Amino acid sequence: MDHEIIVVGGGHAGIEAALACARLGFRTLMITQHLDAIGRLSCNPAVGGLSKGNIVREVDALGGEMGLLIDASMIQFRILNRRRGPAVQAPRAQADKYLYARLAKEHLEMQKDLDLFQDTVTGLVYDGPGTPVRGVLTERGRRFEAKAVVLTTGTFMEGKIFIGPYTASGGRLGEPAAVGLGSYLRSAGFSVSRLKTGTPARVARSSIDFSKVEEQPGDEEMLPFSFRNASVSRPSESCYITYTNRRTHELIQKNMEFSPLYSGKIVGVGPRYCPSIEDKVVRFPDRERHQIFIEPEGYMSEEMYLNGISSSLPETVQEEFLRTLPGLENVRVMRPGYAVEYDFLDPRQLFPSLEAKAAPGLFIAGQTNGTSGYEEAACQGLVAGINAARKLQGREPIVLSRADAYTGVLIDDLVTLGTEEPYRMFTSRAEYRLSLRHDNVDLRLADTAVEIGLLGPDALERLEEKRHGIDEIKELLRKRRLDESMLTAPDSPLAQHIGKSLFALMKTPEGDPGLLQSMELKEAGRGYYPREWLSIAALDIKYEGYIQRQERQVARFRKMENIRIPDSFDYAAVEGISTESRQKLLQIKPLSVGQASRISGVRNSDIAVLLVYLGRRKEP
Repeated sequence: MDHEIIVVGGGHAGIEAALACARLGFRTLMITQHLDAIGRLSCNPAVGGLSKGNIVREVDALGGEMGLLIDASMIQFRILNRRRGPAVQAPRAQADKYLYARLAKEHLEMQKDLDLFQDTVTGLVYDGPGTPVRGVLTERGRRFEAKAVVLTTGTFMEGKIFIGPYTASGGRLGEPAAVGLGSYLRSAGFSVSRLKTGTPARVARSSIDFSKVEEQPGDEEMLPFSFRNASVSRPSESCYITYTNRRTHELIQKNMEFSPLYSGKIVGVGPRYCPSIEDKVVRFPDRERHQIFIEPEGYMSEEMYLNGISSSLPETVQEEFLRTLPGLENVRVMRPGYAVEYDFLDPRQLFPSLEAKAAPGLFIAGQTNGTSGYEEAACQGLVAGINAARKLQGREPIVLSRADAYTGVLIDDLVTLGTEEPYRMFTSRAEYRLSLRHDNVDLRLADTAVEIGLLGPDALERLEEKRHGIDEIKELLRKRRLDESMLTAPDSPLAQHIGKSLFALMKTPEGDPGLLQSMELKEAGRGYYPREWLSIAALDIKYEGYIQRQERQVARFRKMENIRIPDSFDYAAVEGISTESRQKLLQIKPLSVGQASRISGVRNSDIAVLLVYLGRRKEP
């Protein structure tokens, strides 16, 4: 056996899975349909965003690659929601999509113990439910054996492209679908369904009248996503904003009969949170306009991405309604918008480790599990790759809880609740979001990172220095008091707090974390504290009461999570559980009472019965 682990797919989930497996010492093979398509930003050429930026930093803190890739390829950086609380702020970067993909491929090619191979996987070496997966079969008749397989097929599994009356097999426009694997998985007993997503037209930069659109520059300072980078220094590009209007909506309504979404050609469910322009016009008939972002695809590219106006209407109709937008009156379309429908597996067939319940050794990640977004795919790929390696090591899988990370929230939602539409992470999905801020990811995932072994001693040393420095800052703020010399003007609103400790000041409305930048807080003998450390310390202080309350909630949450349910648990032997709950529990096979309590349809009374029964089993 030449390889121990096979990763199927070269998208963002596949990249993280393959690198993790190889870096943990396992001979890994990535099989992908097109080596030149590795790491493509298929839709919006951006990484991060609300909650998504947190996920990118989680991937980085655990030893993944996405943060490093976007740091090296960003062309604009912004912190979103600066005017709102820290729990909902997040970094977002526009990427040079061609540079991002080239760097991703280079990193894979340079990785020790990792081989790349171009072919299409059409089946598994698998004897049926309950038996282990032993490898994969390909379109060209090759058989590759391995001890574990990670499926990350994206939108390519039985993918189908729609543009008005035009329909073709494909995972992306101009790229063939992975035909055969979805049919194989259905025949092997897996629950497989269809989802739909879409993308807008790309237009020529030189055909846009920028005097008629609103400029949206990035932040002056580009901050790194990766904790392994101290800074980012790259030229910044502006994005732009325009709006649809009544004429746009009338043209779309007039041609709705040609939309495959409304004619019944598309059967897959699309994302409610990211609707096509046809959906927006139908669902929000009273809206006079919709915001459209015009975003560059790269420094060396003429193409501009029209964020917010995805469509599968005929190409001529797309061109017509785009020319009703201010600044786009003479626009030239370089690539039309389109919809893609594809197969995905019901993620409730997976354990929280992302291993298939019916097929030991098979791990599934990314859009194959019904998610959308590069970030959601990357974090799943990393977890799947890590756990495939740990299975071969004979170690327990890494399972992040809802209190640990957005990644934990995402995976728990998928494997416990499933999804009927492309799943996207939102800040509101996380119950403990004040503790899951993007700035403290490395601090809260440090122990897990050490357990995994993907971060080296240098990173751990820097982490310990950061943790010690933040504690030192807090102690310094307790001791130091605000005096008149610290005021920037006699009528400063800080004057009312003269004599207070800086620690107490940070708890007031006037105690902005930015104030600490001008107060010359220094490390003993080592100069000024890094701005990031000052900001984390200030936020921890300002929201101390809320964080402490959340920590108590987390403690109760962990108590339920720590009541484990054995794999072989016999729900039929538990009297008093409703038939519906029993069926749901047998389907999901929760690992803990906490997970069982989150299964849709399982009643609180049934959880109480389960707790009593589990308590009795522990009695001598």
